[in-house]
Amino acid sequence: MFRTSLLAAAITIGGLSTASAAMVDFHATLTGQSEVPPTTTSGSGDVLATLDTKTRKLSYTMTYMGLSGPATAAHFHGPATAGANAAVVLPFASPASPIEGQATLTPAQAADLMAGKWYANVHTAANPGGEIRGQMLPKM
Repeated sequence: MFRTSLLAAAITIGGLSTASAAMVDFHATLTGQSEVPPTTTSGSGDVLATLDTKTRKLSYTMTYMGLSGPATAAHFHGPATAGANAAVVLPFASPASPIEGQATLTPAQAADLMAGKWYANVHTAANPGGEIRGQMLPKM
């Protein structure tokens, strides 16, 4: 009887840890108006990302078009709310669209992303501070 109770407790605890994991989807719309300061561009783009809250694995895809020239860099920045700038937290290996990748975030990075304090942007020679940008927000 005692062994059965221990086994039931172990299964329940194991089930809770699995149940507490969640996949959270994020989206950003990249525009010149979202840059700080804003830029004048016909460029636009989107970022779709998914965070596994248990493993903190982030998978992402960024696509963009219409920039003033070839992208010179692209990455995630944080922590910063819309209207503020921050340091690079996750650089992309190549800035060529489409950009796809995965990374395991630190607990602090995952918390900042979940709080809406990450943004993505794309840089060009004409706009070295960033030509298009978008805040990473959970999809509702």
